[in-house]
Amino acid sequence: MFEIIPAILVKKYDDLKDTLSKLVGVVHTVQIDFCDGVFVPSKTWPYADGVDEEGNILDHNFQKIINEEDGMPFWNEFEFELHLMVKEAHKNFGTFLKLGPKAILFQLEAEGDVNEFKEFLEGIDPYVRDHVDIGLSINIDTDLEIVYPLIPLLSFIQVMGIAKIGYQGQGFDDRSLEKIKTLREKYPDLIITVDGSVNMETAPKIIKAGCTKLVVGSALWKDDDPAGAIFEMQQEIIK
Repeated sequence: MFEIIPAILVKKYDDLKDTLSKLVGVVHTVQIDFCDGVFVPSKTWPYADGVDEEGNILDHNFQKIINEEDGMPFWNEFEFELHLMVKEAHKNFGTFLKLGPKAILFQLEAEGDVNEFKEFLEGIDPYVRDHVDIGLSINIDTDLEIVYPLIPLLSFIQVMGIAKIGYQGQGFDDRSLEKIKTLREKYPDLIITVDGSVNMETAPKIIKAGCTKLVVGSALWKDDDPAGAIFEMQQEIIK
C-alpha cells in the first residue's frame, strides 16, 4: 500500500505553522524541505534568516527548539521527515536530531566525499537508528553504482522526480522511473519514495515503477483544499 506524504517548503516559521494546521487529522507524516541557499540557490526555514560566521542557524524559533525551550509546531500531531538539501548536512546531524524527527533524509549530492559520508552512516549510534529512520535522496543524474554500497546503511531511498531540486512546481522527468524500476528489481524490499512533480497524472506510473511512498508538494498546495486533494489522489490511484 502506498502512502502520500505532503512536502512543505516554506521560508518562515509562521508559514510552517499555518501549513501544518491544514493537515491536522489528514496525514500522520509530513516532509519538511530544508534549503540552505548554498547547495541549492533557494533558502527555506530555518535558513531564510541566515547563519552566523560559525555556521549556526540564526532563526529564533529554530534556536528555541534545539535548545529544548519549545517543540516543533504540532509535534504531537505529526511525524516529521527532514529533507536536508543542505551542504554536508551530516556534519550537523546532532543539531537536526534535536528537532525530534522520525526520519532524516540526506541529499547525496550535497554530502561531498561519498566514502566520508559512508563512514558517517556506519558510525550512527544504534540507539539513534532505533528511533530515527535514515534516508537518502538522489538526483536523476546520479549513478546508482554510487548508491548501491550505501543502501544497507539506509532505511529508505528517495528518487527525485525533477531535474532542479529545491523548487516546487516543475514538470516530472520520466528518467526517474528507470531508477525506481532498477532499485525495485535489485532490492525488492527497499522502501522507495519519489519527490518532485507527483500529481494525479504522474502518480500511477510512479507506483507502477515500484514506488511505495509519494511525496507531494505543489499538487496539494495549489489546491484550495489540500486535504481534499490528498483524498482525491488516494482514490484515483487505487482504482
